[in-house]
Amino acid sequence: MQYYVLKLIFTSRVYVFIFRVGYCNISYRKYGFKNLILCLIYIQMKHILLFFSALFLHIGSNAQSFDYKVNITPVSISNLPGLHSYAFAQSNGKWLVIGGRKDGIHARQPFNTFPQAQSNTDIYVIDIATKQFWTASVTPLGSALAEQLQSTNMNFHQDNDTLYIIGGYGYSTTATDHITFNNLISVDIPGLIQAVMTSSSITPYFKKVADPAFAVTGGHLAKIADTFYLVGGHKFDGRYNPMGNPTYTQTYTNQIRKFGIDNSGSQLSFTAYTPITDPVHLRRRDYNLVPQIFPDGAEGYTISSGVFQQNVDLPFLYPVDITTKGHVPQTSFNQYLSNYHSATTSFYDSNSKSMHMLFFGGISQYYYQNGNRIKDDDVPFVNTISRVTRTSNGNLAEYRFADSMPSFKGASAEFILNEGVAHYESGIIKQHLFNKDTILIGHILGGISSSSANPFANNQTSNTSADNTIYEVRLIKSTSGNVELLNGTNPYDVEVYPVPAKRDLYVTPLNENYRTAYYFITDINGRMLQKGELTDNRLARKGYHIELDNIASTSTLFLTVAFDDVFFTTKKISLID
Repeated sequence: MQYYVLKLIFTSRVYVFIFRVGYCNISYRKYGFKNLILCLIYIQMKHILLFFSALFLHIGSNAQSFDYKVNITPVSISNLPGLHSYAFAQSNGKWLVIGGRKDGIHARQPFNTFPQAQSNTDIYVIDIATKQFWTASVTPLGSALAEQLQSTNMNFHQDNDTLYIIGGYGYSTTATDHITFNNLISVDIPGLIQAVMTSSSITPYFKKVADPAFAVTGGHLAKIADTFYLVGGHKFDGRYNPMGNPTYTQTYTNQIRKFGIDNSGSQLSFTAYTPITDPVHLRRRDYNLVPQIFPDGAEGYTISSGVFQQNVDLPFLYPVDITTKGHVPQTSFNQYLSNYHSATTSFYDSNSKSMHMLFFGGISQYYYQNGNRIKDDDVPFVNTISRVTRTSNGNLAEYRFADSMPSFKGASAEFILNEGVAHYESGIIKQHLFNKDTILIGHILGGISSSSANPFANNQTSNTSADNTIYEVRLIKSTSGNVELLNGTNPYDVEVYPVPAKRDLYVTPLNENYRTAYYFITDINGRMLQKGELTDNRLARKGYHIELDNIASTSTLFLTVAFDDVFFTTKKISLID
Protein backbone atom coordinates (compact mmCIF):
# COMPACT_ATOMS: atom_id res chain seq x y z
CA MET A 1 0.00 0.00 0.00
CA GLN A 2 2.82 2.43 0.91
CA TYR A 3 4.38 1.84 -2.52
CA TYR A 4 1.24 2.92 -4.36
CA VAL A 5 0.74 6.00 -2.18
CA LEU A 6 4.33 7.14 -2.84
CA LYS A 7 3.91 6.38 -6.55
CA LEU A 8 0.73 8.42 -6.71
CA ILE A 9 2.29 11.33 -4.80
CA PHE A 10 5.25 11.37 -7.19
CA THR A 11 2.98 11.19 -10.23
CA SER A 12 0.82 14.00 -8.88
CA ARG A 13 3.88 16.20 -8.27
CA VAL A 14 5.10 15.60 -11.82
CA TYR A 15 1.70 16.55 -13.22
CA VAL A 16 1.75 19.81 -11.24
CA PHE A 17 5.12 20.73 -12.76
CA ILE A 18 4.09 19.94 -16.31
CA PHE A 19 0.87 21.98 -16.00
CA ARG A 20 2.94 25.03 -16.74
CA VAL A 21 2.31 28.68 -16.01
CA GLY A 22 2.06 29.16 -19.78
CA TYR A 23 -1.55 27.99 -19.77
CA CYS A 24 -2.52 30.40 -16.99
CA ASN A 25 -0.59 33.15 -18.79
CA ILE A 26 -3.30 33.05 -21.45
CA SER A 27 -5.79 33.88 -18.72
CA TYR A 28 -3.45 36.60 -17.38
CA ARG A 29 -3.07 38.31 -20.76
CA LYS A 30 -6.79 38.31 -21.34
CA TYR A 31 -8.24 38.91 -17.89
CA GLY A 32 -5.41 40.27 -15.72
CA PHE A 33 -3.39 39.32 -12.65
CA LYS A 34 -6.37 38.27 -10.55
CA ASN A 35 -7.31 35.59 -13.06
CA LEU A 36 -3.72 34.37 -13.22
CA ILE A 37 -3.81 33.68 -9.47
CA LEU A 38 -7.22 32.03 -9.70
CA CYS A 39 -6.02 29.86 -12.60
CA LEU A 40 -2.96 28.66 -10.70
CA ILE A 41 -5.10 27.85 -7.65
CA TYR A 42 -7.52 25.95 -9.90
CA ILE A 43 -4.73 23.84 -11.41
CA GLN A 44 -3.22 23.10 -8.00
CA MET A 45 -6.59 22.06 -6.55
CA LYS A 46 -7.36 19.96 -9.64
CA HIS A 47 -4.24 17.89 -9.14
CA ILE A 48 -4.78 17.54 -5.42
CA LEU A 49 -8.20 16.13 -6.30
CA LEU A 50 -6.58 13.93 -8.96
CA PHE A 51 -4.21 12.53 -6.35
CA PHE A 52 -6.97 11.73 -3.85
CA SER A 53 -9.17 10.34 -6.61
CA ALA A 54 -6.40 7.92 -7.62
CA LEU A 55 -5.74 7.06 -3.97
CA PHE A 56 -9.40 6.32 -3.29
CA LEU A 57 -9.54 4.31 -6.52
CA HIS A 58 -6.78 2.08 -5.17
CA ILE A 59 -8.43 1.74 -1.76
CA GLY A 60 -11.82 1.11 -3.38
CA SER A 61 -10.44 -1.51 -5.73
CA ASN A 62 -8.91 -3.34 -2.76
CA ALA A 63 -12.32 -3.33 -1.09
CA GLN A 64 -13.77 -4.94 -4.20
CA SER A 65 -10.91 -7.36 -4.67
CA PHE A 66 -10.39 -10.49 -6.71
CA ASP A 67 -8.42 -12.65 -4.29
CA TYR A 68 -7.43 -15.46 -6.62
CA LYS A 69 -4.37 -16.56 -8.50
CA VAL A 70 -4.65 -18.24 -11.89
CA ASN A 71 -3.54 -21.79 -12.58
CA ILE A 72 -3.05 -22.97 -16.18
CA THR A 73 -2.75 -26.73 -16.80
CA PRO A 74 -2.27 -28.29 -20.26
CA VAL A 75 -4.64 -31.02 -21.46
CA SER A 76 -3.84 -33.25 -24.42
CA ILE A 77 -6.28 -34.78 -26.89
CA SER A 78 -4.50 -37.16 -29.23
CA ASN A 79 -4.33 -36.04 -32.90
CA LEU A 80 -6.36 -32.85 -32.31
CA PRO A 81 -4.91 -30.26 -34.72
CA GLY A 82 -4.09 -26.69 -33.79
CA LEU A 83 -6.64 -24.01 -34.70
CA HIS A 84 -7.01 -20.29 -34.20
CA SER A 85 -9.43 -17.51 -35.15
CA TYR A 86 -12.40 -19.90 -35.25
CA ALA A 87 -16.05 -19.73 -34.17
CA PHE A 88 -17.33 -21.95 -31.39
CA ALA A 89 -20.36 -22.93 -29.33
CA GLN A 90 -21.07 -25.60 -26.71
CA SER A 91 -23.90 -27.84 -25.60
CA ASN A 92 -24.07 -30.51 -22.89
CA GLY A 93 -20.32 -30.75 -22.48
CA LYS A 94 -19.55 -30.90 -26.19
CA TRP A 95 -17.68 -28.11 -28.00
CA LEU A 96 -18.55 -27.19 -31.58
CA VAL A 97 -15.68 -25.55 -33.52
CA ILE A 98 -16.08 -24.08 -37.03
CA GLY A 99 -13.63 -22.32 -39.34
CA GLY A 100 -10.36 -20.64 -38.44
CA ARG A 101 -6.86 -21.49 -39.57
CA LYS A 102 -4.33 -24.30 -39.17
CA ASP A 103 -1.17 -22.19 -39.65
CA GLY A 104 0.32 -19.41 -37.52
CA ILE A 105 0.20 -15.65 -37.94
CA HIS A 106 -0.19 -14.59 -41.56
CA ALA A 107 2.89 -13.94 -43.68
CA ARG A 108 3.95 -10.51 -44.91
CA GLN A 109 4.22 -11.41 -48.62
CA PRO A 110 0.94 -11.14 -50.59
CA PHE A 111 1.58 -14.39 -52.51
CA ASN A 112 2.11 -16.28 -49.24
CA THR A 113 -0.51 -14.80 -46.94
CA PHE A 114 -3.63 -16.73 -45.86
CA PRO A 115 -3.02 -19.74 -48.13
CA GLN A 116 -6.20 -21.67 -48.88
CA ALA A 117 -4.54 -24.97 -47.95
CA GLN A 118 -4.32 -23.83 -44.32
CA SER A 119 -8.00 -22.94 -43.97
CA ASN A 120 -9.90 -25.22 -41.62
CA THR A 121 -12.36 -27.11 -43.82
CA ASP A 122 -13.68 -29.39 -41.05
CA ILE A 123 -16.27 -28.96 -38.33
CA TYR A 124 -15.03 -30.30 -34.98
CA VAL A 125 -16.96 -31.66 -32.03
CA ILE A 126 -14.79 -32.03 -28.93
CA ASP A 127 -15.69 -33.84 -25.71
CA ILE A 128 -13.27 -32.47 -23.13
CA ALA A 129 -14.40 -34.96 -20.48
CA THR A 130 -13.59 -38.07 -22.52
CA LYS A 131 -10.75 -36.49 -24.54
CA GLN A 132 -12.40 -37.41 -27.86
CA PHE A 133 -13.25 -35.47 -31.00
CA TRP A 134 -15.22 -36.00 -34.22
CA THR A 135 -15.08 -34.20 -37.58
CA ALA A 136 -17.19 -33.51 -40.64
CA SER A 137 -16.19 -31.68 -43.82
CA VAL A 138 -18.02 -28.46 -44.79
CA THR A 139 -17.89 -29.45 -48.48
CA PRO A 140 -21.41 -31.00 -48.66
CA LEU A 141 -22.92 -27.62 -47.68
CA GLY A 142 -22.36 -26.10 -51.12
CA SER A 143 -19.98 -23.31 -52.10
CA ALA A 144 -21.77 -20.34 -50.48
CA LEU A 145 -21.77 -21.92 -47.02
CA ALA A 146 -18.65 -24.05 -47.32
CA GLU A 147 -16.42 -21.15 -48.39
CA GLN A 148 -17.55 -18.93 -45.54
CA LEU A 149 -17.42 -21.63 -42.88
CA GLN A 150 -13.70 -22.18 -43.52
CA SER A 151 -12.89 -18.48 -43.16
CA THR A 152 -11.03 -16.71 -40.38
CA ASN A 153 -12.14 -14.11 -37.84
CA MET A 154 -15.86 -14.66 -38.27
CA ASN A 155 -18.19 -12.72 -35.98
CA PHE A 156 -20.25 -15.15 -33.91
CA HIS A 157 -22.56 -15.44 -30.92
CA GLN A 158 -24.27 -18.38 -29.21
CA ASP A 159 -27.90 -17.67 -28.38
CA ASN A 160 -29.23 -20.67 -26.42
CA ASP A 161 -29.16 -23.60 -28.92
CA THR A 162 -28.33 -21.45 -31.95
CA LEU A 163 -24.93 -20.27 -33.13
CA TYR A 164 -25.07 -17.16 -35.33
CA ILE A 165 -22.12 -16.50 -37.64
CA ILE A 166 -21.47 -13.37 -39.70
CA GLY A 167 -18.78 -12.62 -42.27
CA GLY A 168 -15.19 -13.80 -42.02
CA TYR A 169 -12.23 -13.53 -44.40
CA GLY A 170 -10.80 -16.24 -46.63
CA TYR A 171 -10.30 -17.57 -50.12
CA SER A 172 -13.40 -17.89 -52.29
CA THR A 173 -13.17 -20.28 -55.22
CA THR A 174 -16.29 -18.63 -56.61
CA ALA A 175 -14.73 -15.16 -56.52
CA THR A 176 -11.23 -16.51 -57.32
CA ASP A 177 -9.85 -14.20 -54.64
CA HIS A 178 -9.70 -13.64 -50.92
CA ILE A 179 -12.84 -11.82 -49.78
CA THR A 180 -14.90 -10.91 -46.75
CA PHE A 181 -18.05 -13.05 -46.89
CA ASN A 182 -21.49 -11.44 -46.56
CA ASN A 183 -23.75 -14.12 -45.08
CA LEU A 184 -25.55 -14.26 -41.75
CA ILE A 185 -25.68 -17.98 -40.88
CA SER A 186 -27.65 -19.78 -38.18
CA VAL A 187 -26.51 -23.15 -36.85
CA ASP A 188 -28.60 -25.63 -34.87
CA ILE A 189 -25.97 -26.49 -32.24
CA PRO A 190 -27.35 -29.73 -30.72
CA GLY A 191 -28.49 -31.01 -34.09
CA LEU A 192 -25.15 -30.37 -35.76
CA ILE A 193 -23.18 -31.87 -32.88
CA GLN A 194 -25.24 -35.05 -33.09
CA ALA A 195 -24.89 -35.19 -36.88
CA VAL A 196 -21.09 -34.83 -36.73
CA MET A 197 -20.78 -37.50 -34.01
CA THR A 198 -22.94 -39.97 -35.95
CA SER A 199 -21.57 -39.16 -39.43
CA SER A 200 -25.04 -38.05 -40.55
CA SER A 201 -25.89 -35.28 -43.01
CA ILE A 202 -25.05 -31.85 -41.62
CA THR A 203 -26.98 -29.88 -44.25
CA PRO A 204 -30.32 -29.56 -42.35
CA TYR A 205 -28.72 -27.63 -39.50
CA PHE A 206 -27.76 -24.47 -41.40
CA LYS A 207 -29.67 -21.44 -42.71
CA LYS A 208 -28.28 -18.28 -44.29
CA VAL A 209 -29.18 -14.86 -45.59
CA ALA A 210 -26.85 -12.57 -47.54
CA ASP A 211 -26.55 -8.81 -47.18
CA PRO A 212 -23.72 -6.28 -47.68
CA ALA A 213 -24.11 -5.24 -44.03
CA PHE A 214 -22.74 -8.65 -43.01
CA ALA A 215 -19.50 -8.38 -45.02
CA VAL A 216 -17.45 -7.88 -41.87
CA THR A 217 -14.41 -9.65 -40.44
CA GLY A 218 -12.50 -9.07 -37.21
CA GLY A 219 -15.43 -7.63 -35.29
CA HIS A 220 -17.74 -9.24 -32.73
CA LEU A 221 -21.38 -10.28 -32.66
CA ALA A 222 -23.23 -9.77 -29.37
CA LYS A 223 -26.76 -9.60 -28.03
CA ILE A 224 -28.44 -7.33 -25.47
CA ALA A 225 -32.06 -8.22 -24.67
CA ASP A 226 -33.60 -9.07 -28.08
CA THR A 227 -31.23 -7.00 -30.22
CA PHE A 228 -28.03 -8.20 -31.90
CA TYR A 229 -25.00 -5.94 -32.13
CA LEU A 230 -22.34 -6.35 -34.83
CA VAL A 231 -19.53 -4.31 -33.32
CA GLY A 232 -16.57 -2.90 -35.26
CA GLY A 233 -14.55 -4.94 -37.72
CA HIS A 234 -13.72 -4.19 -41.35
CA LYS A 235 -14.31 -5.36 -44.92
CA PHE A 236 -11.07 -6.68 -46.39
CA ASP A 237 -10.84 -8.02 -49.94
CA GLY A 238 -7.68 -9.19 -51.69
CA ARG A 239 -4.22 -10.21 -50.50
CA TYR A 240 -2.67 -8.59 -47.44
CA ASN A 241 0.65 -6.75 -47.62
CA PRO A 242 2.20 -4.64 -44.84
CA MET A 243 3.14 -1.68 -47.07
CA GLY A 244 -0.32 -0.63 -48.20
CA ASN A 245 0.36 -1.64 -51.81
CA PRO A 246 -2.73 -2.13 -54.01
CA THR A 247 -3.14 -5.86 -53.45
CA TYR A 248 -6.24 -5.31 -51.31
CA THR A 249 -9.06 -2.94 -50.40
CA GLN A 250 -10.02 -2.30 -46.79
CA THR A 251 -12.87 -0.40 -45.18
CA TYR A 252 -13.44 -0.18 -41.43
CA THR A 253 -17.12 -0.25 -40.52
CA ASN A 254 -16.65 2.39 -37.78
CA GLN A 255 -20.01 1.14 -36.59
CA ILE A 256 -22.22 -0.77 -34.24
CA ARG A 257 -24.83 -2.42 -36.46
CA LYS A 258 -28.01 -3.27 -34.56
CA PHE A 259 -30.71 -5.62 -35.82
CA GLY A 260 -33.12 -8.38 -34.90
CA ILE A 261 -32.99 -11.96 -36.20
CA ASP A 262 -35.95 -14.17 -37.12
CA ASN A 263 -34.83 -17.80 -37.12
CA SER A 264 -38.30 -19.30 -36.67
CA GLY A 265 -39.06 -20.46 -40.22
CA SER A 266 -37.25 -22.20 -42.99
CA GLN A 267 -35.77 -18.90 -44.23
CA LEU A 268 -33.47 -16.90 -41.95
CA SER A 269 -34.17 -13.15 -41.93
CA PHE A 270 -33.22 -9.98 -40.05
CA THR A 271 -35.17 -6.88 -39.08
CA ALA A 272 -34.80 -3.31 -37.80
CA TYR A 273 -31.27 -2.79 -39.10
CA THR A 274 -29.85 0.35 -37.44
CA PRO A 275 -26.20 1.40 -37.75
CA ILE A 276 -24.46 3.69 -35.26
CA THR A 277 -21.35 5.36 -36.70
CA ASP A 278 -18.32 6.74 -34.89
CA PRO A 279 -15.17 6.99 -37.04
CA VAL A 280 -12.95 7.80 -34.06
CA HIS A 281 -13.92 5.51 -31.19
CA LEU A 282 -15.45 2.59 -33.14
CA ARG A 283 -12.59 2.19 -35.60
CA ARG A 284 -11.78 -1.15 -33.99
CA ARG A 285 -10.99 -4.67 -35.13
CA ASP A 286 -9.21 -7.70 -33.66
CA TYR A 287 -10.15 -6.66 -30.14
CA ASN A 288 -11.85 -8.36 -27.18
CA LEU A 289 -15.55 -7.72 -26.59
CA VAL A 290 -16.29 -8.58 -22.97
CA PRO A 291 -19.84 -8.90 -21.53
CA GLN A 292 -20.56 -6.53 -18.66
CA ILE A 293 -22.93 -5.85 -15.82
CA PHE A 294 -22.48 -2.17 -15.04
CA PRO A 295 -22.76 -0.67 -11.53
CA ASP A 296 -26.38 0.39 -12.18
CA GLY A 297 -27.29 -3.20 -13.09
CA ALA A 298 -27.53 -2.57 -16.84
CA GLU A 299 -26.13 -5.31 -19.07
CA GLY A 300 -23.90 -4.63 -22.04
CA TYR A 301 -20.39 -5.04 -23.35
CA THR A 302 -16.98 -3.41 -23.24
CA ILE A 303 -14.73 -3.05 -26.28
CA SER A 304 -11.25 -3.75 -24.96
CA SER A 305 -8.45 -2.08 -26.94
CA GLY A 306 -8.15 -3.20 -30.61
CA VAL A 307 -6.54 -1.72 -33.73
CA PHE A 308 -5.83 0.57 -35.58
CA GLN A 309 -5.85 4.30 -34.84
CA GLN A 310 -6.62 6.88 -37.54
CA ASN A 311 -3.10 8.27 -37.84
CA VAL A 312 -0.85 5.41 -36.77
CA ASP A 313 -0.79 1.60 -36.89
CA LEU A 314 -0.94 1.25 -33.12
CA PRO A 315 -3.64 -0.09 -30.80
CA PHE A 316 -6.25 1.92 -29.00
CA LEU A 317 -5.69 1.60 -25.27
CA TYR A 318 -8.94 3.00 -23.85
CA PRO A 319 -12.14 0.90 -23.74
CA VAL A 320 -15.62 1.71 -25.04
CA ASP A 321 -18.74 0.67 -23.13
CA ILE A 322 -21.88 -0.42 -24.98
CA THR A 323 -25.43 -0.51 -23.57
CA THR A 324 -28.90 -0.16 -25.04
CA LYS A 325 -28.49 3.61 -24.57
CA GLY A 326 -25.45 3.83 -26.85
CA HIS A 327 -21.67 3.68 -26.60
CA VAL A 328 -19.42 5.62 -24.22
CA PRO A 329 -15.64 5.92 -24.74
CA GLN A 330 -13.83 5.61 -21.39
CA THR A 331 -10.89 7.83 -22.33
CA SER A 332 -9.90 8.54 -18.72
CA PHE A 333 -8.49 4.99 -18.46
CA ASN A 334 -5.89 3.08 -20.52
CA GLN A 335 -5.52 -0.70 -20.60
CA TYR A 336 -1.88 -1.55 -21.37
CA LEU A 337 -1.44 -5.32 -21.16
CA SER A 338 -3.87 -6.78 -23.71
CA ASN A 339 -4.48 -5.15 -27.09
CA TYR A 340 -5.50 -7.84 -29.61
CA HIS A 341 -8.09 -10.60 -29.62
CA SER A 342 -7.19 -13.29 -27.08
CA ALA A 343 -8.79 -15.69 -24.63
CA THR A 344 -10.78 -13.73 -22.04
CA THR A 345 -13.50 -14.21 -19.44
CA SER A 346 -15.35 -12.06 -16.92
CA PHE A 347 -16.84 -12.17 -13.42
CA TYR A 348 -19.45 -10.19 -11.53
CA ASP A 349 -19.78 -9.90 -7.76
CA SER A 350 -23.33 -8.79 -6.93
CA ASN A 351 -22.34 -8.06 -3.33
CA SER A 352 -19.75 -5.43 -4.21
CA LYS A 353 -21.24 -4.60 -7.66
CA SER A 354 -17.82 -5.06 -9.24
CA MET A 355 -16.82 -6.54 -12.60
CA HIS A 356 -13.55 -8.38 -13.23
CA MET A 357 -12.23 -9.14 -16.74
CA LEU A 358 -9.35 -11.60 -17.23
CA PHE A 359 -7.07 -11.59 -20.31
CA PHE A 360 -4.76 -14.49 -21.15
CA GLY A 361 -1.59 -13.76 -23.14
CA GLY A 362 -2.01 -12.59 -26.70
CA ILE A 363 -0.44 -9.55 -28.37
CA SER A 364 0.24 -6.24 -26.67
CA GLN A 365 2.09 -2.96 -27.09
CA TYR A 366 3.28 -3.21 -23.48
CA TYR A 367 4.82 -6.04 -21.49
CA TYR A 368 6.91 -6.58 -18.37
CA GLN A 369 10.59 -7.47 -18.23
CA ASN A 370 12.52 -7.73 -14.96
CA GLY A 371 9.70 -5.91 -13.21
CA ASN A 372 9.72 -2.99 -15.67
CA ARG A 373 6.93 -2.13 -18.07
CA ILE A 374 8.29 -2.00 -21.64
CA LYS A 375 6.64 -0.19 -24.56
CA ASP A 376 7.23 -1.90 -27.90
CA ASP A 377 5.55 -0.32 -30.93
CA ASP A 378 6.11 -3.52 -32.92
CA VAL A 379 3.31 -4.84 -30.66
CA PRO A 380 4.78 -8.25 -29.74
CA PHE A 381 3.38 -11.55 -28.54
CA VAL A 382 3.25 -11.63 -24.73
CA ASN A 383 2.63 -14.18 -21.97
CA THR A 384 0.94 -11.79 -19.54
CA ILE A 385 -2.20 -12.67 -17.60
CA SER A 386 -3.97 -9.49 -16.56
CA ARG A 387 -7.20 -8.26 -15.03
CA VAL A 388 -9.28 -5.14 -15.48
CA THR A 389 -11.71 -4.36 -12.65
CA ARG A 390 -14.66 -1.98 -12.75
CA THR A 391 -15.59 -0.97 -9.21
CA SER A 392 -19.07 -0.09 -7.95
CA ASN A 393 -18.43 3.62 -8.61
CA GLY A 394 -17.55 2.89 -12.24
CA ASN A 395 -13.79 3.37 -11.95
CA LEU A 396 -11.51 1.07 -13.95
CA ALA A 397 -8.17 -0.35 -12.83
CA GLU A 398 -5.74 -2.82 -14.43
CA TYR A 399 -3.69 -5.47 -12.61
CA ARG A 400 -0.91 -7.79 -13.67
CA PHE A 401 -0.93 -11.31 -12.23
CA ALA A 402 2.29 -12.93 -11.08
CA ASP A 403 0.99 -16.00 -12.95
CA SER A 404 1.59 -16.03 -16.70
CA MET A 405 0.93 -18.13 -19.79
CA PRO A 406 3.41 -21.00 -20.36
CA SER A 407 4.90 -19.12 -23.35
CA PHE A 408 3.81 -16.71 -26.08
CA LYS A 409 0.28 -18.05 -26.39
CA GLY A 410 -3.32 -16.91 -26.15
CA ALA A 411 -3.60 -14.75 -29.29
CA SER A 412 -6.70 -15.57 -31.38
CA ALA A 413 -7.65 -18.26 -28.83
CA GLU A 414 -11.01 -18.58 -27.11
CA PHE A 415 -11.96 -19.14 -23.50
CA ILE A 416 -14.65 -21.84 -23.27
CA LEU A 417 -16.65 -21.54 -20.06
CA ASN A 418 -17.15 -24.49 -17.73
CA GLU A 419 -20.92 -24.88 -17.99
CA GLY A 420 -21.02 -26.21 -14.43
CA VAL A 421 -19.92 -22.87 -12.97
CA ALA A 422 -22.79 -20.54 -12.05
CA HIS A 423 -23.05 -17.84 -14.70
CA TYR A 424 -25.37 -15.37 -16.32
CA GLU A 425 -26.84 -15.93 -19.79
CA SER A 426 -24.17 -13.63 -21.23
CA GLY A 427 -21.43 -15.95 -19.92
CA ILE A 428 -20.37 -13.73 -17.01
CA ILE A 429 -19.37 -15.91 -14.06
CA LYS A 430 -21.19 -15.28 -10.77
CA GLN A 431 -18.27 -14.63 -8.45
CA HIS A 432 -20.55 -14.06 -5.44
CA LEU A 433 -21.59 -17.74 -5.58
CA PHE A 434 -18.03 -19.09 -5.26
CA ASN A 435 -17.90 -21.48 -2.30
CA LYS A 436 -14.64 -23.33 -2.93
CA ASP A 437 -11.00 -22.32 -2.78
CA THR A 438 -10.23 -23.95 -6.16
CA ILE A 439 -12.59 -23.55 -9.12
CA LEU A 440 -12.29 -24.91 -12.65
CA ILE A 441 -13.75 -21.95 -14.57
CA GLY A 442 -13.13 -23.20 -18.11
CA HIS A 443 -10.62 -23.97 -20.84
CA ILE A 444 -8.50 -22.11 -23.37
CA LEU A 445 -8.59 -23.77 -26.80
CA GLY A 446 -5.98 -23.26 -29.48
CA GLY A 447 -4.75 -19.87 -30.62
CA ILE A 448 -1.43 -18.81 -32.11
CA SER A 449 1.78 -20.01 -30.51
CA SER A 450 5.02 -18.15 -31.17
CA SER A 451 8.62 -18.99 -30.31
CA SER A 452 9.59 -15.31 -30.30
CA ALA A 453 8.07 -11.99 -29.35
CA ASN A 454 8.19 -10.23 -32.74
CA PRO A 455 7.99 -12.82 -35.53
CA PHE A 456 5.85 -10.60 -37.76
CA ALA A 457 8.03 -7.50 -37.48
CA ASN A 458 11.13 -9.63 -38.06
CA ASN A 459 9.60 -11.48 -41.03
CA GLN A 460 9.77 -14.78 -39.14
CA THR A 461 6.11 -15.77 -39.27
CA SER A 462 7.19 -19.38 -39.87
CA ASN A 463 8.18 -19.38 -36.18
CA THR A 464 4.47 -19.30 -35.30
CA SER A 465 1.89 -22.07 -35.48
CA ALA A 466 -1.68 -22.91 -34.57
CA ASP A 467 -1.60 -24.25 -31.02
CA ASN A 468 -3.18 -27.67 -30.43
CA THR A 469 -2.98 -27.37 -26.65
CA ILE A 470 -6.03 -27.10 -24.43
CA TYR A 471 -5.48 -25.45 -21.05
CA GLU A 472 -7.61 -25.99 -17.98
CA VAL A 473 -8.04 -22.66 -16.18
CA ARG A 474 -8.51 -22.71 -12.41
CA LEU A 475 -8.82 -19.98 -9.85
CA ILE A 476 -7.12 -20.68 -6.54
CA LYS A 477 -7.97 -18.61 -3.49
CA SER A 478 -5.01 -16.44 -2.56
CA THR A 479 -4.55 -13.34 -0.43
CA SER A 480 -0.79 -13.16 -0.94
CA GLY A 481 -0.95 -9.96 -2.98
CA ASN A 482 0.14 -11.64 -6.19
CA VAL A 483 -0.98 -8.80 -8.48
CA GLU A 484 0.44 -5.42 -9.40
CA LEU A 485 -1.76 -2.37 -9.92
CA LEU A 486 -0.92 -0.35 -13.03
CA ASN A 487 -1.45 3.38 -13.31
CA GLY A 488 -3.98 3.61 -16.14
CA THR A 489 -5.11 7.18 -15.50
CA ASN A 490 -5.10 9.69 -18.35
CA PRO A 491 -3.16 12.86 -17.41
CA TYR A 492 -4.27 14.79 -20.51
CA ASP A 493 -7.27 17.06 -20.97
CA VAL A 494 -8.12 20.16 -22.97
CA GLU A 495 -10.05 23.38 -22.48
CA VAL A 496 -12.15 24.51 -25.44
CA TYR A 497 -13.19 28.12 -26.08
CA PRO A 498 -15.69 29.59 -26.90
CA VAL A 499 -18.69 27.54 -25.79
CA PRO A 500 -20.87 27.57 -27.83
CA ALA A 501 -18.66 28.07 -30.89
CA LYS A 502 -19.23 29.77 -34.22
CA ARG A 503 -16.52 29.44 -36.86
CA ASP A 504 -13.42 29.26 -34.65
CA LEU A 505 -12.30 27.01 -31.81
CA TYR A 506 -9.39 27.57 -29.44
CA VAL A 507 -8.03 24.41 -27.81
CA THR A 508 -5.67 24.59 -24.83
CA PRO A 509 -4.07 21.36 -23.59
CA LEU A 510 -3.93 21.24 -19.79
CA ASN A 511 -0.69 19.28 -19.95
CA GLU A 512 2.11 20.49 -22.21
CA ASN A 513 4.35 17.43 -21.87
CA TYR A 514 3.54 15.80 -25.22
CA ARG A 515 5.19 15.38 -28.61
CA THR A 516 2.20 15.14 -30.95
CA ALA A 517 -1.47 16.05 -30.68
CA TYR A 518 -3.93 15.18 -33.44
CA TYR A 519 -7.54 16.29 -33.45
CA PHE A 520 -10.70 14.91 -35.05
CA ILE A 521 -14.06 16.66 -35.39
CA THR A 522 -17.15 14.52 -35.92
CA ASP A 523 -20.86 15.22 -35.85
CA ILE A 524 -23.68 13.49 -34.03
CA ASN A 525 -24.33 11.31 -37.11
CA GLY A 526 -20.81 9.91 -37.02
CA ARG A 527 -19.41 11.83 -39.99
CA MET A 528 -15.74 12.83 -39.92
CA LEU A 529 -15.89 16.57 -40.66
CA GLN A 530 -12.33 17.68 -40.06
CA LYS A 531 -8.99 16.49 -38.71
CA GLY A 532 -5.52 17.86 -38.27
CA GLU A 533 -2.63 18.42 -35.90
CA LEU A 534 -2.18 20.92 -33.10
CA THR A 535 1.11 22.44 -34.23
CA ASP A 536 3.00 25.58 -33.26
CA ASN A 537 1.81 27.47 -36.33
CA ARG A 538 -1.74 27.04 -35.05
CA LEU A 539 -0.90 28.39 -31.59
CA ALA A 540 -2.87 31.56 -30.94
CA ARG A 541 -3.16 33.80 -27.92
CA LYS A 542 -6.24 31.92 -26.77
CA GLY A 543 -4.76 28.46 -27.45
CA TYR A 544 -4.49 26.35 -30.60
CA HIS A 545 -6.72 27.80 -33.29
CA ILE A 546 -8.99 25.49 -35.28
CA GLU A 547 -11.07 27.09 -37.99
CA LEU A 548 -14.20 25.06 -38.63
CA ASP A 549 -13.79 24.82 -42.39
CA ASN A 550 -16.90 24.35 -44.49
CA ILE A 551 -18.89 22.88 -41.62
CA ALA A 552 -22.58 23.64 -41.83
CA SER A 553 -24.30 24.89 -38.72
CA THR A 554 -25.35 21.99 -36.56
CA SER A 555 -26.34 21.51 -32.94
CA THR A 556 -23.60 19.19 -31.73
CA LEU A 557 -20.00 18.38 -32.67
CA PHE A 558 -17.39 16.23 -30.98
CA LEU A 559 -13.74 17.22 -30.72
CA THR A 560 -11.32 14.37 -29.94
CA VAL A 561 -7.63 15.04 -29.30
CA ALA A 562 -5.06 12.20 -29.31
CA PHE A 563 -1.83 12.90 -27.41
CA ASP A 564 1.28 10.92 -28.45
CA ASP A 565 -0.99 8.21 -29.96
CA VAL A 566 -1.63 7.01 -26.39
CA PHE A 567 -4.07 9.31 -24.56
CA PHE A 568 -7.41 10.48 -25.99
CA THR A 569 -9.90 13.04 -24.74
CA THR A 570 -13.26 14.00 -26.27
CA LYS A 571 -15.29 17.19 -25.78
CA LYS A 572 -18.83 17.93 -26.89
CA ILE A 573 -19.18 21.26 -28.69
CA SER A 574 -22.30 23.27 -29.49
CA LEU A 575 -22.10 25.08 -32.82
CA ILE A 576 -24.23 28.14 -33.53
CA ASP A 577 -24.61 30.54 -36.45
